[in-house]
Amino acid sequence: MGNNWDGTADVIKSTGDFAKIGRLNVIPDKDQRLAEIYSDPVKLGYFLGIRQTVGEGHDQFVDDMYSTPDGSAVVVSRPSFADVVSIDLATGKINWRFPVSGYRSDHMAVSPDGQRVAVSASTSNTVHVLDIKTGREAGSFKTGDKPHENVFTDGGTYIWNMSIGDVNTPLDAPELDATKGDRRITIVDASTFTQVKVIDMRDRLDAFGRQDMSDAVRPVAFTPDESKLYFQVSFFNGFFEYDVASDKITRMKTLPKNPATSEDRTTWVNDSRHHGISMSPRGDKLCIAGTMDDYTTVVDRASLREGPLVSVSKPYWATVSGDGKSCVISESGADQVTAISFATGRKVVSVPVGDHPQRVRLGHVAANWTGSAAG
Repeated sequence: MGNNWDGTADVIKSTGDFAKIGRLNVIPDKDQRLAEIYSDPVKLGYFLGIRQTVGEGHDQFVDDMYSTPDGSAVVVSRPSFADVVSIDLATGKINWRFPVSGYRSDHMAVSPDGQRVAVSASTSNTVHVLDIKTGREAGSFKTGDKPHENVFTDGGTYIWNMSIGDVNTPLDAPELDATKGDRRITIVDASTFTQVKVIDMRDRLDAFGRQDMSDAVRPVAFTPDESKLYFQVSFFNGFFEYDVASDKITRMKTLPKNPATSEDRTTWVNDSRHHGISMSPRGDKLCIAGTMDDYTTVVDRASLREGPLVSVSKPYWATVSGDGKSCVISESGADQVTAISFATGRKVVSVPVGDHPQRVRLGHVAANWTGSAAG
């Protein structure tokens, strides 16, 4: 569990009582990084810009993280430091550091074999693919504006990147949506990094009759057979279903609004009304984080009927528990992680974590690990 404003990662059990195991400091080199930033006027400008915009007045120290397959290290993207680091879980020391192109790092994805990690460099419209053990760059590819989510598909054959455009401008009215930039899905060969296909959801949304919707694809979830993609878009309390083979949007689900949520779009965090979606291992249920509406709900995929609206505080991400029985969401507004049962749609347990939990991922640590020496 990455605590973005803290610069820490909490490790909790992935099943059962989700008990806390230990904490990792993901910015052990903070003083060195800040010295570099403050000595460079351009870097400082971006650093302060991140704090005042996407950081909501806070520095962003951990966006995404994955453990190595053997559980010896965790790889972390650090937006405010514009880098990716590997941290030794035993010592808390940095194994390697990769500065991304541009001035901000963002979402990552790890290949199915656990050997490579793809990271979005959001200000340079680039995705870097790194060797997870050494940090060496295997390759990179260009994307639309502000690359965001990355997903490996077909057993690691392809990488899908979703670019979301400029989410920090105040031009949030539907008629000004085109000002947000070039937003598209870029699919590349994961070995050669050559472009295979570009999907512009603007065309697909228009064909579906929703010219009013943003085409900024946010978090996504594939069915187990990867035949369908479920995705959220900016400003929308719901999600869409996209059929990969026919290249068409086939269904849309609108979820309830919280009457207490302001309809002023400029008050929504980074243009996202709902941000976080995961799918049960059997592919029969979707878990939705209703970020600005302060709830999480489990949706039946066949009927698209939602279950109970579980009250949570600014949920920012959704993943799946280690046993596949629960959806696990980060409550960034309450500094806790909450598990929701896929079977009942009800809350299982909440666990306190650090300041502004954001990305939550499944990972591995040694059986006797309780925190790093430098934690």
